[in-house]
Amino acid sequence: MTVALVAAVVTSCVIPPDSEYIGYFDFKTLTCLFCVLAVVCALKNIRFFYILARKIVEVCGNIRSCVLMLVYITFIGSMLIANDMALLTFLPLGYYVLTATKQEKYMEVTFILQNIAANLGGMLTPFGNPQNLYLYSFFKIDNVEFMGIMAPCFVVAIILITLCCLIFIKPERVVLQKQRVNLPPARTAVYLLLFVYSILIVFRGIPYWTGLIVIPLFLLFMDRDALKAVDYPLLLTFVFFFIFAGNMARIDVVREFFSYLLSKNTLVVSVLSCQVISNVPSAVLLSQFTNNYADLLVGVNIGGAGTLIASLASLITFREYAKHNPTKFKHYIVTFSLFNFGFLAVLTIFALIWNAVFGF
Repeated sequence: MTVALVAAVVTSCVIPPDSEYIGYFDFKTLTCLFCVLAVVCALKNIRFFYILARKIVEVCGNIRSCVLMLVYITFIGSMLIANDMALLTFLPLGYYVLTATKQEKYMEVTFILQNIAANLGGMLTPFGNPQNLYLYSFFKIDNVEFMGIMAPCFVVAIILITLCCLIFIKPERVVLQKQRVNLPPARTAVYLLLFVYSILIVFRGIPYWTGLIVIPLFLLFMDRDALKAVDYPLLLTFVFFFIFAGNMARIDVVREFFSYLLSKNTLVVSVLSCQVISNVPSAVLLSQFTNNYADLLVGVNIGGAGTLIASLASLITFREYAKHNPTKFKHYIVTFSLFNFGFLAVLTIFALIWNAVFGF
């Protein structure tokens, strides 16, 4: 957020604020992101996702199955509640499962695979990753077309993640202690309805501005903490990068430079951009210089793998791991890089070949 603010301020010195600034902002994206994050925070506060995930994990008989379930839950969760919220919800569960079963030796690889699952699982749906929500709204992509573009890489990601779990986790027998936790029926029903309402807004079924009235109104009376827990720095990051990207697009030299690069290979340029400035800023910035939204969409999604800063979600995982293992974070970064660059290489090569043969 701070980097985005500095970028916005610096470019505002080159392009002073004027009437065109209002056109920089994608208010639908900001509204949708706020609504989804707020409802997910409410569901998290009643431990809905924790209970749901625990019920699934309890049926597993060995640590490999447990890790597979944890990774799949994170993978699916990122499709529904966005990658950062999936990690904030399911990384603590992964820590609990591994410590409760005395299998801490698998914590590093489990956290890394959960992180990869969150970044790549969210690629299939418009609301799975913040950059998806932005590009989906900015280019007004059709729902079926969106999923069709992302489906090939999505399938490959599932196969790669499953293979890693099977290779790196041994099927050692474990037993989890049972724990009885009940959900409040009324609040659960209301929050699930609000979640459906948020998704309908994302899919353009309901005017987006109504979300700013309905969802805050319900949560003000039912769970004000959920409104406080929304990731406002993420929302502000979008606001500042809208200003930065809008200003950059009005600088002739910059516009010509990025337009030239993207005309050569949008997919590769977007993947490389993510490694330096992260996937969300890359989506906002590069969208100003190309109409090839299919390649850009694929690039900023698979580009979330790679460096530690390629995705904001990766920093969440690093922070969570370092909290529990403060003396092992250097080894974590090395292992993280090996896994992520491996995934990035395979998916980029696959995407280039698929695009050349079939197109997105």
